[in-house]
Amino acid sequence: MPISPAARPETAPRAVPSHPADPTRPAGPIPAVPSRPAAPTRPVPSARPVRADPPAHSSTPLFAVAGGQLAAAPRSAPGSTGPRRSSNPYLRLLATPGARAFTAGNLIARLPMGMLGVSAIIMIAGSRGSYALAGAVTATGLAATAVVAPFTARLVDRFGQARVAVPATALAVLGSLALVLCVRHDAPAWTLFAAYAATATTPNTGGMSRARWAHLHRGDPAALHTANSFEQAADELCFMLGPVLAATLCGALFPEAGTVVGAVLLMTGVLIFAAQRATEPPVTLGTRTVASPLRTPGVPALLAVFLATGAVFGALEVVSIAHAGGAILALQAAGSCAAGLVYGSLRPARDVRRRLLLCLAAMTALMSLPLLAAAGSASLPVLAPCLLLAGAATAPTMVTGMTLVQRATRPEQLNEGMTLSVTALLGGIAAGAAAGGWLVEHAGTATGYAAPMSAAALALAVAVAATATTASPHGSPEASPAARPGRGAS
Repeated sequence: MPISPAARPETAPRAVPSHPADPTRPAGPIPAVPSRPAAPTRPVPSARPVRADPPAHSSTPLFAVAGGQLAAAPRSAPGSTGPRRSSNPYLRLLATPGARAFTAGNLIARLPMGMLGVSAIIMIAGSRGSYALAGAVTATGLAATAVVAPFTARLVDRFGQARVAVPATALAVLGSLALVLCVRHDAPAWTLFAAYAATATTPNTGGMSRARWAHLHRGDPAALHTANSFEQAADELCFMLGPVLAATLCGALFPEAGTVVGAVLLMTGVLIFAAQRATEPPVTLGTRTVASPLRTPGVPALLAVFLATGAVFGALEVVSIAHAGGAILALQAAGSCAAGLVYGSLRPARDVRRRLLLCLAAMTALMSLPLLAAAGSASLPVLAPCLLLAGAATAPTMVTGMTLVQRATRPEQLNEGMTLSVTALLGGIAAGAAAGGWLVEHAGTATGYAAPMSAAALALAVAVAATATTASPHGSPEASPAARPGRGAS
């Protein structure tokens, strides 16, 4: 990586030896004078110290090394003839030094997030003949993750991503492989619960990736907005492809294939991700004495919004499976993925709280479409486009919410803050799934679509109440957490 001119040591004046090319001496051979010592050579004026300032039209790289860390370098002056930048914000994002490497590892590690749960259900239900047992085991793992994940994230913030993520992932992979052995050898049922609970140490790879983007693009709200949108689209893509890949492997090979392949992908992806040390956020020594993000004003309200938003996802999943089968859920994920990519290409909001309210209002309105379609017609071609549109508001809502979490959380606690958000989402998904299942059983699948719409309305109400009590007087775009350590908008 090139070093900026300001970081180079000044060159000491050098004496220019006398030779025929010296412009201060006449051309022609120089006679030797053996009887007299050579006169000392005077410094030539052209050998002055090198200026530290770069030329006005130099094409300075976007990132330069300063103090051993990546630092933003000054951009070319207006009218410069430097390299042209792509108009695509995602190409500019991935052009960040080191971004493609850690993104590739993160995507490999994130794909199993949509595989392991489905694989465990197929594997346990196929061997034990009980979907109740399979559901109870996966629910136990979800509850264990909700408890353990924030502590894992806190360790990541204290000691660094590579030092914590690799051993934590290794323990989770051992838990998955232990589950395979217990199922394969017909071990007692309690061993299934213990083995799957061990997978709760899986680090929040999406949160670690967002923390890297926040570190690399501190002070650049537009780039961070694009990065958050990219990460949300990646989440949707992985949760859309993961279950399909898991079901295909378990059906085409053997029941344990989905869990084994998922564990291998998880470990491989985390190793690749952790190896990219140049983009890893630095560890702040004072993190051990900093209070939990839960005590930051505004964060509890945001977590409540994530809890209600998770209930939207959980209820919609259960009701849609009961009404039309699981394959139709891919439409909702596809709509969310596409909307997230489009949203990331737009300008970041000047008032992020207001943008969150608009996104939640849009999600509430769009979640009424599946309810109207199911109540008016049981035809799948009518429901399918409604689910596609219903997913269009979920990614913008998540991106905006994550942006607020990043700004409300201290920079040295980003992993913990975002993991708390994911934990709230998981809790909401569990509660929404239970509510949606109860409503389907007692009122039918068409009425069941009222559950996700009601959860979206609840999220909107919580956000309105939080905005009314913690309204910010600032109307300009807020700086990124790295640019304002210790404070943030909530």
